[in-house]
Amino acid sequence: MSNAHRAAPPRASGQTLLVLALGLAAMVVSMMQTLVVPVLSIIQSDLDATTANVSWVTTATLLSAAVFTPLLGRFGDQHGKKQTLVGVLLVMIAGSVLAATTSSLTWLIVGRVMQGAATAIFPLALSVLREEIKPAKLPGAMALVSGTLAFGSGLALVGAGLLTQGSDPDYHRVFWLAVVLAVVALAGVLFVVPASRAKTGGRTDWLGALALALLLVLLLLPISQGHEWGWTSGRTIGAFAGAIVMAGVWVLTELRVKEPMVDMRMFVHRPVLFTNLAGLLLGFAMFAQFIGVSYLVQMPEQLTGYGFGASVLDAAVVYLLPTTLVSLVGAQFGGLLVRRIGARLTLAAGAAFGVAGFAWLTAAHGTTASVIGAGMVIGLAISFGYASMPALIVASVPAHQTGIANGINSISRSVGSAIASAMITSLLASKTIELPDGMPALPQESQFTLSFAIAGAAFALVVAVALIGLKAAHAPRAAVVRTDRPAVAEPAAELV
Repeated sequence: MSNAHRAAPPRASGQTLLVLALGLAAMVVSMMQTLVVPVLSIIQSDLDATTANVSWVTTATLLSAAVFTPLLGRFGDQHGKKQTLVGVLLVMIAGSVLAATTSSLTWLIVGRVMQGAATAIFPLALSVLREEIKPAKLPGAMALVSGTLAFGSGLALVGAGLLTQGSDPDYHRVFWLAVVLAVVALAGVLFVVPASRAKTGGRTDWLGALALALLLVLLLLPISQGHEWGWTSGRTIGAFAGAIVMAGVWVLTELRVKEPMVDMRMFVHRPVLFTNLAGLLLGFAMFAQFIGVSYLVQMPEQLTGYGFGASVLDAAVVYLLPTTLVSLVGAQFGGLLVRRIGARLTLAAGAAFGVAGFAWLTAAHGTTASVIGAGMVIGLAISFGYASMPALIVASVPAHQTGIANGINSISRSVGSAIASAMITSLLASKTIELPDGMPALPQESQFTLSFAIAGAAFALVVAVALIGLKAAHAPRAAVVRTDRPAVAEPAAELV
């Protein structure tokens, strides 16, 4: 165990409050990702924007998160987690106020960029937990904070749907909700999170940060915009080629600088590498379920022969919210499993549930009960994945690299989600039903079946990663959570 972590005495009181405060902050961040999804059509209508232009309301946040998450995770390791958390939340509040008060698409996108920077809160929260929580209780604490991510995503859909009901919907209300929640989260961080006792100091690797930022932008931009640009267009191919070049530049930069933002030895360390691969696959499967089910249940059965004709609000409350509720509750059982059987086997067990859930959804998505039931099984899979991956990362890197390591893992999930969005959207658009002229194209049911099968295959790959790729992983001395054997546990009911 690192000296910095060992020097911090365990605090018997206030740990539960700390975990709840960080969980709230993480939940608010996850809400920013999906909050605008139900209101994109309203924004497009109110601002007289094209579909391509309004898509930047979501793309800007994704790119901002990709750029700032690793940079701010590393900055928190160096200069203090609490200070960084406070600064990031202030930026998020400012961005939310800007988005809530503007009627300009350009300034709305700027506000969304500022909101995207707050994605760094999650890896920063995990760094605080590692520093402040007793080792035996750390898996449960990380599981609770991780579980709020999926819950927040679902809660945002419900909140946005409720706030924009009626004959005169106003998308600005959604961003005022973000302001209120961010202020509450900021108060929690200010009054509950202690100042960091361990700071590595050192210089910020701005060159490495710039190279990584360009790499991620060049990778994620064509993934998110390829359906608009065309997958074989010069812009798409050129961006992917540029991403490959920048990957080489980034690696060479990090190998040459004295204090790299990302230690390449850590980055290619087998357990870290395979955990990030699992994160990418999990992000893919989770978003495939979200977007696939959302579209499926809104299909008009009288025209397509399938679907339920659900409204946006019904899709969120009836069909997607149960998945997120199970994810929140299931995270606690995931934390227990991490302590009992280890993070690697917990990840494998969760992925097995994911395979089963998507197999169910693939074979039987014609009834409300099947869609909800399969979604709940998938929610359990997601919660186990969120509970186990931070534990695998923490067990594989020294304490001073916790923020950047979890930041990279967060980015891997974002990349997976972006790939899922592009792939599922393209699949659904590739085969459509013949409808009368003037009616929008609607996908054939077989495309939903194929989408769910692909997502199930992604979970099957996670099983293989956990059982084969992570089998030989060994935790360094700095680790506080075991990957193959359970940590020394206190009573099972005590999670935090």
